[in-house]
Amino acid sequence: MIVELQGVSLTYQAPDGEVKALDNVSFGVNEGEFVSIVGPSGCGKSTLLSIMAGLEKPTGGSALLNGQPISSPSPKIGYMPQKDQLFPWRTIWGNITLGPELQKIKSGPCIDHINDLCRRYGIADFIKKTPSQLSGGMRQRCALIRTLALSPDILLLDEPFSALDYQTRLAVSADIYSIIRSEGKTAILVTHDISESVSLSDRVVVLSRRPGRVKSIHSLQGLENMSPMDRRNSDAFRQYFNDIWKELDINV
Repeated sequence: MIVELQGVSLTYQAPDGEVKALDNVSFGVNEGEFVSIVGPSGCGKSTLLSIMAGLEKPTGGSALLNGQPISSPSPKIGYMPQKDQLFPWRTIWGNITLGPELQKIKSGPCIDHINDLCRRYGIADFIKKTPSQLSGGMRQRCALIRTLALSPDILLLDEPFSALDYQTRLAVSADIYSIIRSEGKTAILVTHDISESVSLSDRVVVLSRRPGRVKSIHSLQGLENMSPMDRRNSDAFRQYFNDIWKELDINV
């Protein structure tokens, strides 16, 4: 497994005392796999991504990358947050090359790789524009290419489509799914949207209410070679959706 969580727990100090956010979370992600994490609000989904990104340390258990403990951010792990966080004063090219710029990479294979990504994924004609001149969907595409710029092995996606309207969200999620599959990346998506998780993933991890524990893991058999939109029209999609909806117990 490329990423593995072994009994991960996290307790943090709040003004009114200790709060246990995660409790004994264990699961692994295989290379090239797309895994979604769903659960009620406040169950620790985004905290798990922060731990896998090396931004936060668990108070119990461990997170491993290729068998080694994750103790700090790594170029092998790319993180895509909820908002595109493109700098409005920089051009699109300036935004997507920020990582290489910080690492003082101004030429060579990395820049060639970014130019290739821009050509293949339809933003080559927009690199001199600023973020305000692009649609929300195009901005998210640019944010993904920025995340791919340093060729990470794993992409951590923290509700990257939540700020988009429904129709744009459907199109952009399918678009980004296609890019991730084309690049052969391992992806871990946090989302509140059950439909999104089933339409994009190989497996769905369901977390309980806080403290977050693994309630179940669904392998989405029968959907493997279908596009996100085709999945949404299938009987298997509806069955998985209903099973996960019941497990989330969101009406209690």
